[in-house]
This record gives sequence, C-alpha cells and structure tokens, in this order.
Amino acid sequence: MTTALTKAELAQCYGTSKYHRYTGDLVLTDGAAFLVRNGAKWLVDVIASARVDPKVRREPFEAWSVQVDLATSTAVVTCTDGGKEGRQPIRLFRQTIIGTDFPLESIELYAISDEGLGAKVVMLTSEN
Repeated sequence: MTTALTKAELAQCYGTSKYHRYTGDLVLTDGAAFLVRNGAKWLVDVIASARVDPKVRREPFEAWSVQVDLATSTAVVTCTDGGKEGRQPIRLFRQTIIGTDFPLESIELYAISDEGLGAKVVMLTSEN
C-alpha cells in the first residue's frame, strides 16, 4: 500500500478527464483508477465481484462504503441503493475483509449506470 492514499489526496479528484475500462461492465473515473494504481485494487475487485448478485447488478445507483478497523486490519465493505425518495438506504451487499493495509478509516464510492457507455461508472463521491 502506498502512503499516497490520504483524504487530502483523494479530495483532489473531482470530475474525470477520461474513463478507464476495468472488467465486465465496469469503467472507472480518474479517481477510482487512482485507487487501483495505489494499492486498493482489491476494493474495486469487490465491487466487480458483487455484480453476480442480481440485486446489485440491477441497481442503477450503488453507494459503496468501506469501514476499516486499523487496529485489526479488517474492513467491512457495504453496498446500498443510496436511499431513494428520502427513505433509509437498502443494503444490497456486505463483505468482511480480513487482513487489509488500507490506510483510511473509511471511504465511499458510487457505481452509477451510464446508458451512453453501456456500463456502470465507479467513482469517488467527490467526482459525482
């Protein structure tokens, strides 16, 4: 893991200059691609692997969150529908990660359907 993954570093990512094809129906913004290049490929792999679940695959807006326990090097990755029309978000997916060196206590990403691209776009929340 690189030390470049800081909240300040990620806050520099807004918008995107290009889309980066990942796998299957996923494309990444510059910020999500930055995560992959800097040691958090595992996180985007979790998002990609969750596509096998029809609830996740059919959802046009996915809100992903990672909560890390730095003391135990564990994390919980959760996907919700983001909460529509003012209601509480519905959990679509959850996975516990044992043994991570992810340096942040938390991070949030979105995966949003883009009909023009024919793909889901994975982005940092600051890039929305």
